[in-house]
Amino acid sequence: MRKHTIIIAEAGVNHNGDLNNALRLIEEAASAGADFVKFQTFRTESLVSADAMQAEYQSKNMGESSMSQFQMLKKLELSEKDHHALMKYCNECGIRFLSTAFDNESMDFLASLGIEYIKVPSGEITNLSYLRKVGSLKKKIILSTGMSVMKDISDAIKVLTDSGTNRNDIYVLHCTTEYPAPYSEVNLNVLKTLASELKLPVGYSDHTQGIEVALAAVALGAVIIEKHFTLDKEMPGPDHKASLDPQELHGLVKAIRNVEAAMGDGIKRVTDSEKKNMSAARKSIHTAAEIKKGQVITNTDLVMLRPGDGISPMESGLVEGKKAKSDLKKNHKISWEDLE
Repeated sequence: MRKHTIIIAEAGVNHNGDLNNALRLIEEAASAGADFVKFQTFRTESLVSADAMQAEYQSKNMGESSMSQFQMLKKLELSEKDHHALMKYCNECGIRFLSTAFDNESMDFLASLGIEYIKVPSGEITNLSYLRKVGSLKKKIILSTGMSVMKDISDAIKVLTDSGTNRNDIYVLHCTTEYPAPYSEVNLNVLKTLASELKLPVGYSDHTQGIEVALAAVALGAVIIEKHFTLDKEMPGPDHKASLDPQELHGLVKAIRNVEAAMGDGIKRVTDSEKKNMSAARKSIHTAAEIKKGQVITNTDLVMLRPGDGISPMESGLVEGKKAKSDLKKNHKISWEDLE
């Protein structure tokens, strides 16, 4: 049976710096049935320089190209007090809390909260000191790999394991770091490459529009799916437009669970629901015309008709050459008792 796919509902910074919005995002993620709701933890001063400009997608989605990354991110910070409130509310709503730390100090803070997993964002995969910090915490790690080649990924894993993390506690997420990500650049077959070369569980952080690519990733073996969601795609902010709305998030979770149920164990068998349809759908050997008693049956005397509860057409060679014990009408379903 297929294992349970971990679904991370990525709230990110779609709260716009408002705690009430963040609490509502938790409610929506829990209602949808996600396993985790994930936020972002950072001190802007430790993340970007004062004059670092926004990424192209950020300025496009924000509509404020003159605003620096620093100015944008400063408005999106969550305080330590906010984090405690969010964790408490997650417990009340029955969903697990997760957050991505973007600097070492924020990582220490999240570790002090006793978080279950550490999420390493794609942008930190080449940040040596950050990776050493993460590795030293010896927790389960979810490593996103956007903007990376295989060497970047293997190098990061080596740093994490050399710093104390058990290799078997690392999950690797394929990712295309664009918002929204073009379908032509997703390259989902990378999931198979990662699994084959790294011998680690793989997942997918999905930045495409819609849910179909995430579902395809589950079918290809992704054990974790991460997807941005928002309260309203029209809210101002860098990630809203590339996110799912609450109704779409519900649809994603339901669809993933359906795909899980459909994957099965890979053994080809007749299922319980199929058994009752076999007779109606398959055929058995019937007479193509009247056959007289003692007549030797030939291929032209036979026709294959439904239902399939008589002699299988695969055994027609055993029927041909036999003699009829009695007169048989046209379209008679032949049984072995009819034959000498």
